[in-house]
Amino acid sequence: MPSPSLPAGAAMASTLAGLPPGLPPSSPPFQTPHRHFNPRIPNLQALSSENPSASAAASLLAAAARAGDLRLGRALHRRLLGTEILDTDALVANSLLTMYSKCGHVSAARRVFDGMRGLRDLVSWTAMAFCLARNGAEQEALLLLGEMLESGLRPNAFTLCAAARACFPGELFRLSGGAVLGFVLKTGFWGTDVSVGCALIDMFARNGDLVAARKVFDGLVERTVVVWTLMITRYVQGGCAGKAVELFLGMLEDGFEPDGYTMSSMISACAEQGSLRFGQQLHSLVLRLGLVSDTCVSCGLVDMYTKLQMEQSMECARKVFKRMPTHNVMSWTALISGYVQCGAQENSAIELLCEMLNESIEPNHITYSSLLKACANLSDQDSGRQIHARVMKTSIGNVNVVGNALVSMYAESGCMEEARKVFDQLYESNILSTSSDIGGTESSNASWSSQIESMGVGVSTFTFASLLSAATTVGLPTKGQQLHALSIKAGFESDKGISNSLVSMYSRCGYLDDACRAFDEMDDHNVISWTSVISGLAKHGHAERALSLFHDMILSGVKPNDVTYIAVLSACSHVGLVKEGKEYFRSMQKDHGLVPRMEHYSCMVDLLARSGLVQEALDFINEMPCKADALIWKTLLGACRTYDNIEIGKIAANHVIDLEPRDPAPYVLLSNLYAHGGLWDEVARIRSLMRHKNLSKETGLSWMHVGNTIHEFRAGDTGHPQAQEIYAKLSALIREIKDIGYVPDTSIVLHDMSDELKEECLLQHSEKIAVAFGLITTSPTKPIRIFKNLRVCADCHSAIKYISKSTGREVILRDSNRFHRMKDGKCSCREYW
Repeated sequence: MPSPSLPAGAAMASTLAGLPPGLPPSSPPFQTPHRHFNPRIPNLQALSSENPSASAAASLLAAAARAGDLRLGRALHRRLLGTEILDTDALVANSLLTMYSKCGHVSAARRVFDGMRGLRDLVSWTAMAFCLARNGAEQEALLLLGEMLESGLRPNAFTLCAAARACFPGELFRLSGGAVLGFVLKTGFWGTDVSVGCALIDMFARNGDLVAARKVFDGLVERTVVVWTLMITRYVQGGCAGKAVELFLGMLEDGFEPDGYTMSSMISACAEQGSLRFGQQLHSLVLRLGLVSDTCVSCGLVDMYTKLQMEQSMECARKVFKRMPTHNVMSWTALISGYVQCGAQENSAIELLCEMLNESIEPNHITYSSLLKACANLSDQDSGRQIHARVMKTSIGNVNVVGNALVSMYAESGCMEEARKVFDQLYESNILSTSSDIGGTESSNASWSSQIESMGVGVSTFTFASLLSAATTVGLPTKGQQLHALSIKAGFESDKGISNSLVSMYSRCGYLDDACRAFDEMDDHNVISWTSVISGLAKHGHAERALSLFHDMILSGVKPNDVTYIAVLSACSHVGLVKEGKEYFRSMQKDHGLVPRMEHYSCMVDLLARSGLVQEALDFINEMPCKADALIWKTLLGACRTYDNIEIGKIAANHVIDLEPRDPAPYVLLSNLYAHGGLWDEVARIRSLMRHKNLSKETGLSWMHVGNTIHEFRAGDTGHPQAQEIYAKLSALIREIKDIGYVPDTSIVLHDMSDELKEECLLQHSEKIAVAFGLITTSPTKPIRIFKNLRVCADCHSAIKYISKSTGREVILRDSNRFHRMKDGKCSCREYW
């Protein structure tokens, strides 16, 4: 093993140097045969006689099981029903049971097992237990094994593997995992049987106990490539990339040759660590091992290069892609997703779709979700609608991941009505319209159980989690609350994925107390749970509570990931904790081995610039190890507007324009900066340039959910049915709040006009219109909840604070950056936003 102090890249280099040249390529990954009749399987003529032999029947059933050919297996079963073999021969009955088990037909396997009253042996019990454990009936599998033990049979290695697999679910692991381990020790299989060792490693690792999994691995007398790969993979999946690298180097030093699965896991570990040198060494080893033709390995390399965030990352990824012998949907999707993930190259992703279709390769749901994300990033409604139309033609529009991507694409493009329609379709197709009214009659609620059963695979924990995410995107807390109730009635209240989605949904929709309650009601918390509640508290202005919870998370033994640190750094940024933010940025690297991503650098620039340290923020950008993206420069440009730093503002704007020439944001921000400084000639020049390039400012949009309808408002909007009543209410409000100290901030109207006209412009901002509408239509005892696609302007922020004081109403406004909870004339942001 390499010394712990030896860097992974150096240790890898020394290990690779010792490998013999010309290593033979490993065997191709196992592929499941197609489920149709295999001509190599003996035909049914072997059973054509009146009394076919038991060995022939068992041989044919075993062949059908290997091929996964349920059709052939059923034909064999029908033929055997006319004979006495099934009632007299345990070998044939066990072969039939195994066939149904491997084909995933649980009910048929159970019927065969129940009919074997006098023939059951250890093989029968084990095959049935495996069948149940593999197909979601883990508790039933454990009960069955308990019956087996009571019958006096002693478990073998395969039985113990079935028992360990049945303990994969967390609750069953806590109840029975220790008993299974005890049986392994008692029966002498500890450390002596590779299959039992793998099953135990999997059981512990899937339940988050990688320390115990490693003890099982270390206790094995004999290790195979499969065992090494399994332990490495579980380390990677558990967020322990460093330990995975260390184990991989030990595998090479012990003389084992990694296969495609091993290399795929190691490439994922490298992507997580962000080590370019190590990634290139892994790529070299892939070439030496002859694994370039392995699609999973090559796709992993594409993904790795896109995540390493070097200047030529996509160029390297493209080269790997071009050198692949054949392209399939998996390889195309890896490249398209890479262009979307790396940012600023979304147009290339959309162009790749055309190339992919020219090769007659149909995109899958993951491809489409990545493409829709590209459209959302570009605010490209036209391309998004075209992709939506294509999705509907391929009948995967109701797949949760695609549906969520469609909702996000329309919402981020400002098309809230379309986003709502897609959400409604997704909701109805997955949950059924008959169960959508949670406040139905007693009889309708009583029939809920039968409705749940009728949903089949449509209702699952993943379905609820996905729909909660979509409801959050559209800003539909009422639907989110309905989904919460439905998930409880469906028996999913203890599911961690749904609970995490509830924390996120409630916090992002402005229900912070409910988010904290959902978090507190969870039996145990994983890194997603902690990150969701920390992020929610930060966005609501409770930075101190967020950071306190972060320390609680560390003390509980949960390791933070890169997303957790984005939430922590954002918390510091929202309240100006510059010193603390710098310390956390160092801590993520020093204490937890996390390599900063572009998002972390963006948080640091935001922290410095928002605190007025604009020059230090620029110096920080120039010292970054990777090239800053457009978001970082836009963050700096926004701060330059706040602190009137025209010189650095020009630098930032030029960088954004170079990186995203079709983005109107830098022109708008620079124009505002010039206007605030009274440089009207420069303002005119910028606006003329925008007209010449056919660029327009993103329209401000505010919306709120009242009853079952989303009401949208734009600046100066007169299209609402209650427009006359809304503006009358708004005019009265402005008069009231002026009497208690409100002074319109006309300095933010960046046009050369009189103060009276500027005040008229301020009156027509979308968030003020939404507040007036909320006062007219909502209950006086409930908060007014408003969503906005851009940052709230300074004048609206001031006016709404005064409105909350004048009317005694609480207003919760979610803008593009954070939440503003305004009550009694004060805001939760404490004027730091």
